[in-house]
Amino acid sequence: MRLSESEIKDLDEILIKCLRCGLCLPVCPTYSLTYQEQSSPRGRIKLIGSVLSGKSLVSDAFADEMYFCLDCQACQTACPAGVRYGRLIEEARCVVADEKREALSVRLLKKIMLDLILSSRSRTLAAARILRFYSRSGLKEAVEESHILKLVSESLDEKQRLMPAIDDSFFDESVPELVKPKGKVRGRVAFLSGCIMNVAFARTHTDALAVLLKNGFEVVIPTSQVCCGSLHAHNGEITAAKSLARKNIQIFEKHSFDALVVDSAGCGAFIKEYGRLLQDDPSFRERAESLSKKTKDISEFLSEAGIVKPENAVRKRVTYHEACHLVHTQKISRQPRQLLLSIPGLEFIELNESTWCCGSAGIFNVLRFDDSMEMLDRKMNNILETGAEIVVTSNPGCQLQLQYGIRRLGLGLEVMHPVSLLRASYEGPG
Repeated sequence: MRLSESEIKDLDEILIKCLRCGLCLPVCPTYSLTYQEQSSPRGRIKLIGSVLSGKSLVSDAFADEMYFCLDCQACQTACPAGVRYGRLIEEARCVVADEKREALSVRLLKKIMLDLILSSRSRTLAAARILRFYSRSGLKEAVEESHILKLVSESLDEKQRLMPAIDDSFFDESVPELVKPKGKVRGRVAFLSGCIMNVAFARTHTDALAVLLKNGFEVVIPTSQVCCGSLHAHNGEITAAKSLARKNIQIFEKHSFDALVVDSAGCGAFIKEYGRLLQDDPSFRERAESLSKKTKDISEFLSEAGIVKPENAVRKRVTYHEACHLVHTQKISRQPRQLLLSIPGLEFIELNESTWCCGSAGIFNVLRFDDSMEMLDRKMNNILETGAEIVVTSNPGCQLQLQYGIRRLGLGLEVMHPVSLLRASYEGPG
């Protein structure tokens, strides 16, 4: 195992904090599926402690259990002892990778998605263009209608429907590196264009940019920034995650700004961890900590800065699904609601179990499709009870999962980011 002394000490402190009280069990989505102790946070902590201490070997069963976890970190919110469970599960996956105990499906997905595509900005853009052609050419529709993938497996036929729709133009190719607002400038922020958001959620980025400009902020968007590394770190690729973090630190520190604003919950949560990630790197420790401290989710940033009052009514019935890495990791829950409640005409309906994971969880919905769909069904039932026309959430994985759930049920709901509704209120009809 390739752990430094500080990492071993850090993990030991986390492990001994667990009181085994069981308060994590009712909030764990995987425990709710199996009611097996090993599929609960408490059970996994015991398994991880046994492996890290050398009492147990890394078995196939251990590897499977580590990837059955969603890493939603709902248990961290419920834990009275403050156990940082997310840190443990990510380290456990690193150990699984080191011992080459990952399932073939995990290895293949990581090799293609993480190592080959997302680790390189140019390859991410190239892959996005291929996917866009696949969709626009009619090939995707033909494959879906023919169900030819069922010849391989039933689940593969459905999994390909989870693919994001690639935008006509990518965000970072449609905006200059520095964008200035009209009128008085309140400050300057940097903005994360990211990887998947950049190619599949350009509209959300454009809405976020418009809202920041409306509120008087200059926005710098470094053109050479790369993937934040969150998916790599969450899936045992810690070396790649550190490499991407170092690149982003070097790129962003070339610019002067008050805050790094992020509109993706998973990305923001991970960049806030750069300081911890690189704590043993003397060349980057302080630089990483500096960027982490400047990082703000866009709802967090706007809440702290104060916003221009939106004036145009948005007469829609809206509910809010809380992205796990926003509510549980970043502890941000009140701020997105404040933005929504500031919009005139909007009818806000609280969602039952709003903090319960939708089942997306990075690559979980691809690796464990059936389990993911059980969680999605629970989420969709709660959404239907609200009678909402729009479901709002702050993470791309959640947006894709909820959109799939809507298509699956043949519903007419929309899925949006909070800043998209705020922009609509600022700019009015059309």
